[in-house]
Amino acid sequence: MRNLLLFVILLLSSFQLTAQSKDVIIIETKNTAIVLTVAGNQRLLQSYIGKKLVTADYMQMKAGREVYLTAGIDNQFEPALRIIHADGNPSLELQYVSSKTTADAYSKRTDIVLRDPVYPVEVIMHYVSYYNEDVIKCWTDIVHREKKPVTLTHYASSLLHLNADEYWLTQFHGDWAREVNMVEEKLTNGIKSLESKLGARTNFYQTQMFFVSLNKPSTETDGEVIAGTLGWTGNFKFTFEIDQRNGLRVLSGINPYATEYNLQPGEIFQTPEFIFSYSAAGKGTASRNIHRWARNYAVLDGNKPRLTLLNNWEATHTNFTETKLVELFDEAKNLGIDLFLLDDGWFGNKYPRNDDKAGLGDWQEDKKKLPSGIGYLVQEATKKEIKFGIWLEPEMVNPKSELYEQHPEWILKLPNREENYGRNQLVLDMVNPQVQDFVFNLVNDLLTKYPGIAFIKWDCNRSMTNAYSPYLKNLQTHLYIDYTKGLYKVMERIRAKHPHLPIMLCAGGGGRTDYGALKYFTEFWPSDNTDGLERIFIQWGYSYFFPANTISAHVTSMGKQQSLKFRTDVAMMGKMGYDIRVNNFTKQELQFSNEAVKTYKRMSDVIWFGDLYRLVSPYEENRAVLMYVNENKSKSILFNYNMNIRRKDLFNRVLLQGLDPEKKYRITEVNLFPETKSTQPDNDKVVSGEYLMKVGLNLTPGRVNSLTSNVFEITAE
Repeated sequence: MRNLLLFVILLLSSFQLTAQSKDVIIIETKNTAIVLTVAGNQRLLQSYIGKKLVTADYMQMKAGREVYLTAGIDNQFEPALRIIHADGNPSLELQYVSSKTTADAYSKRTDIVLRDPVYPVEVIMHYVSYYNEDVIKCWTDIVHREKKPVTLTHYASSLLHLNADEYWLTQFHGDWAREVNMVEEKLTNGIKSLESKLGARTNFYQTQMFFVSLNKPSTETDGEVIAGTLGWTGNFKFTFEIDQRNGLRVLSGINPYATEYNLQPGEIFQTPEFIFSYSAAGKGTASRNIHRWARNYAVLDGNKPRLTLLNNWEATHTNFTETKLVELFDEAKNLGIDLFLLDDGWFGNKYPRNDDKAGLGDWQEDKKKLPSGIGYLVQEATKKEIKFGIWLEPEMVNPKSELYEQHPEWILKLPNREENYGRNQLVLDMVNPQVQDFVFNLVNDLLTKYPGIAFIKWDCNRSMTNAYSPYLKNLQTHLYIDYTKGLYKVMERIRAKHPHLPIMLCAGGGGRTDYGALKYFTEFWPSDNTDGLERIFIQWGYSYFFPANTISAHVTSMGKQQSLKFRTDVAMMGKMGYDIRVNNFTKQELQFSNEAVKTYKRMSDVIWFGDLYRLVSPYEENRAVLMYVNENKSKSILFNYNMNIRRKDLFNRVLLQGLDPEKKYRITEVNLFPETKSTQPDNDKVVSGEYLMKVGLNLTPGRVNSLTSNVFEITAE
């Protein structure tokens, strides 16, 4: 009944908007508003973006800047859209034609039609506002009815105009095993771009997410800020341009590099979704907005439980037998986890996959390693009361493979130059429908033949170089876009047959982390670097835009200078799993890990679905403190990591956030190593939420060593 009432209210408000003025379009969430107005020359302007006005007196707003700048007429800045018409004319003018607003119980959609008065070209701008989550997503459709194809050279998803005295950009960059390093800098006049040209493994160096702070650098709890990301598993580009009047233009979309697109008459070119949230209360609020939106609308089964798994990669790499794997099932059972994941190395016969130099593309069981086949492993795992998962890299091929020998026309490579390898492999041509069928059939046949398979790790270990599609022939500028569309077509087919199978998105670590893919995947692999200390920074960076239940975090043997407890506590802040030889554990380590899994499962709902508050940043101190709070504020999980501590480091009390000030909370340190007790002075105390948020906790009492950690369960009495 409540949802029905909200639906009626939103529907009536959409009719009210149309009745108020056809020259003013208002896009609102609970705390944010965008106001678009139609100028006298019929161009559509952005007149306001920011905090929702209490008086809602938007009708007075008439001035503004063009909402979707085009090239070729009077615009002197970076265009959102540039078209070369069939007659060679490179100009475009977009005038307002109409708008329509529809609503459901959770969101409101506004569609705006713009049209060129000379050429038969239309742009339909789409905005979907998620009221409770304070998130807006937008994209455009471009269509024409000229007699011959037109060429698109620029085609942004979104253009935002911001006004402030100063602008501060927070970006995330990296490389293999050092993903999402966070950097903040002041923007100055001119253009700053964040972009990818890598194709398949698109955000290997730059991650497609950013913050723009207005007037001053925003903190977790203070400052005006826009958090933005692009839902696209391909080349992307964000452009930040400050003009001569100190206005900032933020362009977001597919990177047009080497990607001029020939658009046929009547064909619709749809740009990917740009997702953003405005906050007047710092990065933390914007981040939590994105998390709630993602779980509700963007991630496959975002509000459902996740599986805790044991992976064999660190334990065996590609050197294993089915007997050894079955032994690992016992280790998984002893840990108390849900699933065993068989990683790389299980396939290939003519060219067995004994290392990364052969076999990729030949997806039949290796008869020497697995004489009884995958079905036997599924059966044995079931006997141990655990589920079975498997690793695939369907988009790739080794030159030393039967697939390479049989279908050279299925591979991206230049016809007249030497092949260029990454990890000894090449990329399959996902533009080609035959390749799409091959990839779909690989997955579907495996799941159909072995219905007990309960999880897939989908890897992608190289980006595109020397890329040329035999299928596209003379349309090579379509490659980067059509490859991504080909991947999506395959995933649509897989999800039609297997709608809820958990699949991990992986790309040599964090080379694919975006909301274009996560509608098909349940989680992603943030980095091949699983060192606990390094993972604090990596998981911290991803946590700004992705909820904890999407960030896979495994306990491994990497970082042996750190205790098993430290590595486990770090993994607990995400979607915990294991990739380690359990038989090498001491009796105490096995006891600790078994209890840690039970503890994690008890607390996981708060971590996966709660609100995240970052309290102390590892970028600012030699420690990291963060907490998750459930929706009714009855339970919180707090993580405290002491990193490279020196004697001179003095730590103040940490003020908690997100609790109910009137509730009483018991503080309990959990995940302690066997035969140890908490040294925390506030352990087992009962205090008010107000006390915890205004007085705080001393989380580093006395002498504390580097690379130690604490996990606290904070429960309302």
